[in-house]
This record gives sequence, structure tokens and C-alpha cells, in this order.
Amino acid sequence: MNIQLATCLVHFPEDYDERGEWEVERKGWLQGVQVEMTNGNSYPLFFYDPIRLSQDLEADAKQGRTAIGEPGMVIVAEVTRESILRAVETLISEGFFDHLRPLLPVEANGVAH
Repeated sequence: MNIQLATCLVHFPEDYDERGEWEVERKGWLQGVQVEMTNGNSYPLFFYDPIRLSQDLEADAKQGRTAIGEPGMVIVAEVTRESILRAVETLISEGFFDHLRPLLPVEANGVAH
């Protein structure tokens, strides 16, 4: 699923259909979202809700891990399509992507289509 916003194109994972959306909201995280800017630069995002992040941090701490980090991690109140799209618009307006390195184009990293 791809959704065009005024400032970018948001690419959701292939399995993010109606059922996938329902499941994601309940599990509290979604990886594999990419934001493609009008200049062609793309950035990966990983969405977490605060409850799931807290649960994962607690579980990791019990195993001796002291931190959680994911490229492009964004915390939203709930992991829904609407909250993701609002977050992307907010992040763009605040210059969030200005300081990130974009993904390499497919041609540059040697991956075939």
C-alpha cells in the first residue's frame, strides 16, 4: 500500500492490508515503512506505541540489554494508518529527515528489482 501525501509518498509493507492494519494496531509496532520525498530520497521508519516500547524495553532489560534502537524509530500514541500519516507530515514539517542519510537507490546497492 502506498499513500501519496502533499510532500511525500508513504510506502507501507506489502502485507499491510486491512487485516495487517488491524494486527499492527494491536501489536503496537510496525517496521518497513518508507517515506519517499519529492526529490527521490527515501527513509525507513519504524513505528512503536509507548506501551509496546515499554514492554520491549522491560523484556530486554531482563536479558541484560540496556537500550532499544531502530533506524528511524518514531513513537506514536497508537500505530494506526492515520497516526502514521500525521506523524510523517509532522516530521517533515519539523525537518526530521533533513539530518538523516537516505537509503541508497536500488541501482546503487546492487539489488535487482
